[in-house]
Amino acid sequence: MRKLSVAIITFNEEKNILDCIHSVESFADEIIILDSFSTDKTKELASSISKVKFFENPFYGHVEQKNLAISHCKNEWILSLDADERADNVLQTEIINFLSNSEDESTQGFQIARLTYHLGRWIRHSGWYPQRRYRLFKKQSAKWVGENPHDFIEITDSKFGKTMKGNILHYSFSDFSHQLTTINQFSSIVAFSRFSKGQRFSLIKSILKPLGKFVEIYVFKFGFLDGIPGLYIALSSSFSTFLKYAKIYELEKGVIERPSNIRKDYGKK
Repeated sequence: MRKLSVAIITFNEEKNILDCIHSVESFADEIIILDSFSTDKTKELASSISKVKFFENPFYGHVEQKNLAISHCKNEWILSLDADERADNVLQTEIINFLSNSEDESTQGFQIARLTYHLGRWIRHSGWYPQRRYRLFKKQSAKWVGENPHDFIEITDSKFGKTMKGNILHYSFSDFSHQLTTINQFSSIVAFSRFSKGQRFSLIKSILKPLGKFVEIYVFKFGFLDGIPGLYIALSSSFSTFLKYAKIYELEKGVIERPSNIRKDYGKK
């Protein structure tokens, strides 16, 4: 029987954390919560579950925080979730069956599809689905990498990876205003990170890249099949691309030293 740790990072997730925990509680041997000093009831609610081990650490970045959460896990196998995600019934059954079966020790990790609920419907196109990524993996064979906040798990030897049935259900935004707030924050993180690595403003790219992103999402990734939400996703993705260049311009011209909506501890480790 394999043992499983579930790793979740949090900040002010009182509305999500219990639903996330309950979706994995039946098969997890431990649930690691790494919080960045929430000011709401996240700690109180999460700590009320017996399987939860609660830790706190400043937030230096998504990649850094998720790798630190992994380091707190004691078991060989880890399922990594965000607080606004849940394992659906099919995925729960698949994971339980996998943990009960000790065969095929060569497997290093499993890619799992993520299905997002937005603007009153499940989004099945627009580049948002299936978005299969490694989420269930052996601790010693994987690490979080990527450009913050767009992180992903990298498996040491991906040829030993597999795909698992079921979905991670993603309740990313409470409404369109919430999406715009997230776009504003995430574009600041990307711009700040890229500028710190030497990227500079390009007028041509600031015009052409947003247009290209809209066509990519709405046409080539079939966003039009998601109805009005698909149109809004394409438009907001285009706007997000524009914001990244606009904020790099601010940084390059010395208008700001860092975007005002990035947490003070971000990127300081």
